[in-house]
Amino acid sequence: MTRELTPKGSATRQRIIEGAAAEIRELGVVTTTLDDVRRRTATSKSQLFHYFPGGREELLLAVARYEADRVLTDQQPQLGDLTSWHAWEEWREVLIERYRRQGWNCPLSAVVAQLGRSTPGARAVVTEMLDRWQAEIAAGVRAMQAQHEIDAELDADQTAAALLAGIQGGVVIMLSTGRLTHLEAALDVAIRRLRDSRPADERRTVRANG
Repeated sequence: MTRELTPKGSATRQRIIEGAAAEIRELGVVTTTLDDVRRRTATSKSQLFHYFPGGREELLLAVARYEADRVLTDQQPQLGDLTSWHAWEEWREVLIERYRRQGWNCPLSAVVAQLGRSTPGARAVVTEMLDRWQAEIAAGVRAMQAQHEIDAELDADQTAAALLAGIQGGVVIMLSTGRLTHLEAALDVAIRRLRDSRPADERRTVRANG
């Protein structure tokens, strides 16, 4: 929506989005109707179309944005504070647990598929989420490079892109098989390679100092 909403209006719109997201998580995106959302959120038809004049498609796009934000917020504060190897390992655990809780059902993928992955709105939501995710990882790589814990010659953005590609591949396999082993492997191998990228003389210094 481009028009400005009052605080009350913004709260109402957000309540509808969250209610629609919850309904989709329970019933699935294909079977969830606007009537289902209205009943769950106790809103009238005119009220729903006031906030989402484009109807179901506009509401689904808002839900996609909401679910994309959840992917990132579920990883905080660990994702935004990758400043030590302990922090990286904590982030790894948080990420694995997030997808363990989610299980087979991926609301974001389901909503984007319903909208059509090639449609500009859906593509923009996914692209923005991945860009933000990659930027957070790259910031963590740079923080560790500043501490001489990761090879300064590594391209932080490219490294983050490769790590994110591994994560997404692991998630796709999990959604197909229910197994988290590939996601765990992608994270473990990537973090281990980052640790091993530190120059050999600095690794020897660390070992010598205890």
